[in-house]
Amino acid sequence: MLFKIIAVIVATVLIYGYERIRPLWIPFAIVALVVVFVIEGVRVVPQQSAWVVERLGKFNEVLEPGLNIIIPFIDRVAYRHSLKEVPLDVAEQVCITKDNTQLAVDGLIYYQVTDPRLASYGTSDYVTAIVQLSQTTLRSEVGKMELDQSLQSRDVINRSIVAVLDEAGRSWGVKVLRYEVKNLTPPEAILRAMQAQITAEREKRALIAKSEGEKQAAILTSEGQKQSAINKAQGEATALRVVADATAAAVNVVAEAIGKEGGLQAANLKVAELYIGALGNLAKTNNTMIVPTNLSDVASVVASAMTVLDRTKGGMAKPA
Repeated sequence: MLFKIIAVIVATVLIYGYERIRPLWIPFAIVALVVVFVIEGVRVVPQQSAWVVERLGKFNEVLEPGLNIIIPFIDRVAYRHSLKEVPLDVAEQVCITKDNTQLAVDGLIYYQVTDPRLASYGTSDYVTAIVQLSQTTLRSEVGKMELDQSLQSRDVINRSIVAVLDEAGRSWGVKVLRYEVKNLTPPEAILRAMQAQITAEREKRALIAKSEGEKQAAILTSEGQKQSAINKAQGEATALRVVADATAAAVNVVAEAIGKEGGLQAANLKVAELYIGALGNLAKTNNTMIVPTNLSDVASVVASAMTVLDRTKGGMAKPA
């Protein structure tokens, strides 16, 4: 504002220096001073912003969004704050884990000014205070964990840092909404060891899967063989029953035929034919021959067979 008043004075002096427009220097000075006062006394605050006004060097008020009036020369806008959520990048730093492993960590803070007065007078620079406190808290939290645990506990680290920053930020007029760990980078040697461990675990899982597959295949094969043997046994049993039923039916048919007229003579003829045919085939199938004592007495053999048939017939007739 001081520069504006100096400009008005200079312009007024120049006007006074010219004879033709010298009578206008007083109206010009009055109008110019009024314009300067209006410009300096009217403040338009944007939405989601808060301006802190000091009166004679002391806090006076916080201007809300919209049109506001202040007293020139006495009031001044000392601080301007944005009430929006602000992302703040936290530079990478090296932390030492519980098992003495170096871990490079960086993060991102989201904060918001909630009290413009405290944000102006609570600390000289709340942004630097938030960053420094977040880094010290991060080192402390990582130092409580071993490497594997720290790599798996991002949410725990984030919540711990937010709790500490939120408590400290109350006196700064700032609320830390959340903290996010962006990168957790172990040393190169640790990364190679982790990669080797991951490869070994994958190979182990592949071998386990292969052995499980072979085991399942062997079980299925044995089950198939078992079922095949059962089916084969059932088939053979069925075949034996069918053969037995057919033999029984044939015997019944023969017995019925013998009981009819002329059946016995037909049986005698059939036995004689089978006897002669069997003797003729003995030399064809084996070197060992079983020869009856009286080879020429076919009638005696037939008579013996018929005696058996007669007994069989008699046994079948008794139950009847």
